[in-house]
Amino acid sequence: MTDIVFDPELIERYAGTGPRYTSYPTAMQFTDHYGAQDYAADVRVSNESGRALSLYLHIPFCRSLCYYCGCTKIVTRNAERVESYLDDLKREIALQGALFSRTRPVRQLHLGGGTPTYLSAAQLDDLLAHIADHFTLVQDNTQEFSVEVDPRTVDHAALDHLAAHGFNRLSLGVQDFEPAVQEAVNRLQSVDEVRSLTEHARACGFRSVSYDLIYGLPLQDVASFDRTLVEVAKLRPDRIAIYNYAHLPQRFRGQRMIHAEDLPARPVKLDILRHSLTLLTDAGYEYIGMDHFALPDDELTRAQKDGTLQRNFQGYSTHSDCDLIGLGMSAISHIGNSYAQNVTSTKEYADALARDELPIYRGLRLSDDDLRRADVIQELMCFDRVRFSSFENRYALPFERYFEQELSALQLLADDRLVEIDDDAIHVTTRGRLLLRTIAQVFDRYHGAASKTQRFSQTI
Repeated sequence: MTDIVFDPELIERYAGTGPRYTSYPTAMQFTDHYGAQDYAADVRVSNESGRALSLYLHIPFCRSLCYYCGCTKIVTRNAERVESYLDDLKREIALQGALFSRTRPVRQLHLGGGTPTYLSAAQLDDLLAHIADHFTLVQDNTQEFSVEVDPRTVDHAALDHLAAHGFNRLSLGVQDFEPAVQEAVNRLQSVDEVRSLTEHARACGFRSVSYDLIYGLPLQDVASFDRTLVEVAKLRPDRIAIYNYAHLPQRFRGQRMIHAEDLPARPVKLDILRHSLTLLTDAGYEYIGMDHFALPDDELTRAQKDGTLQRNFQGYSTHSDCDLIGLGMSAISHIGNSYAQNVTSTKEYADALARDELPIYRGLRLSDDDLRRADVIQELMCFDRVRFSSFENRYALPFERYFEQELSALQLLADDRLVEIDDDAIHVTTRGRLLLRTIAQVFDRYHGAASKTQRFSQTI
């Protein structure tokens, strides 16, 4: 590995718990003092910018429970419950669409879950038609329309149907190919199923296929996960995300079905990660940051090199110039300098929409200090560096004076060669790339207080 140094001693010393920084401030700083009226006011301001839009739709339904899952989901086979939710979702789309100028194109559309492919072809047709009635969808092959897929729930016809609607990015939930691991987490799917879907997605016009994997699942060891990675490398997805399994059975009831004694010990888990980094970089993938890898010609890799990469609630993204509208229960919007989150239960969601109200229950309008720190954290997470001159040009403030305490705190990390600090920049080193979350925490003014009251996942 030429761009990552795996140092177990440093990882053990620095890899505590902390936010994933899909936003700054994180959702724990959202407050119920921010509501639907504040959101509407921020949208009016954002309309003056003419920025393009990104839509995220949360489809929370699953037909069966994957024991490891920590997502906001509803396991059901009740068709009426699904239809009722879709009716509410369409009401929200109409309310949101009325706020935004139709001159603002939707360049990104993402269906997340849950299992978005839970929906039937007719339900998907109806939902997308409703979106088109209230927003201006780009359909000129420059759009990025993506969908998360459980390989057990789709066939070739379903992929053809998605492609016909302009979807061109596919994220397959693979997790692990080992049968024993799959049985332990209640998610059985074969290599052949994933291979068939990957090949057909490319044949019917999807320009990017990504796989989600998880390390630290029950019954995994280095040899078994190596076998999964060898199969993944053969299938050659454009992007790969390898997530760290966080075992939090007190928060996620499904995880109580996992036997803690079956989980790999910490040293084994770290060795799985080390092997993963070696295997994927040897296979030609570039390490983007955090959990993400991409092929050299992928748009994610190119965005990192040309400075347009961003990190948001879907992870790394190529469109940094869009306002994000979150639709559905628990979804989060990022409009201009504000965040807004929807209620997290279907009942509260339905009740708000029955009153013709946006189902927003909390949010945050960023302060000047929040914006400055958000920029620094975004630069670290996306580009492994922060340039003082860029900050000073943007904010007319001396970086070294504004962040005097933070630069002092960074010196310990610099002594361990996780970062290098010169006259105009902080550079994350090859030894520090796996510890981005730890480095970013130095600039998070909320983290010290939040860590005393909130439980975060391990950074590695």
